[in-house]
Amino acid sequence: MRTFHIQMSEDCLFCKISAGTIPAKIAYQDEHCVAFHDINPQAPVHVLVIPRKHVPSVADIPDDLCAPLLSAADKVARDLGVGESYRLVTNKGADAGQSVFHLHWHVLGGRRLGWPPG
Repeated sequence: MRTFHIQMSEDCLFCKISAGTIPAKIAYQDEHCVAFHDINPQAPVHVLVIPRKHVPSVADIPDDLCAPLLSAADKVARDLGVGESYRLVTNKGADAGQSVFHLHWHVLGGRRLGWPPG
């Protein structure tokens, strides 16, 4: 198993998942991010892609993390068979539905997704 340097917040659920101290069904990981299956899936494929570094929301993302996270999300979608049609969503703030304040992208697919989403 590869080890990665992690900058984490000690009270953050997703930092703990990234560090491996809380178990998750991992779909993908590299030096920049971890992707894991959502415990309350809203579609047949529902994976969260998170940076290893603690980043509170999309408003705080450093430029050098954007491309690796988006590439990882696309790779996960392709690996899970929804690469031709999937939704990629992030929420910023409680009113938008953000419940864990660690940046995460939802990769949703495997069924027809309605619009508007909310």
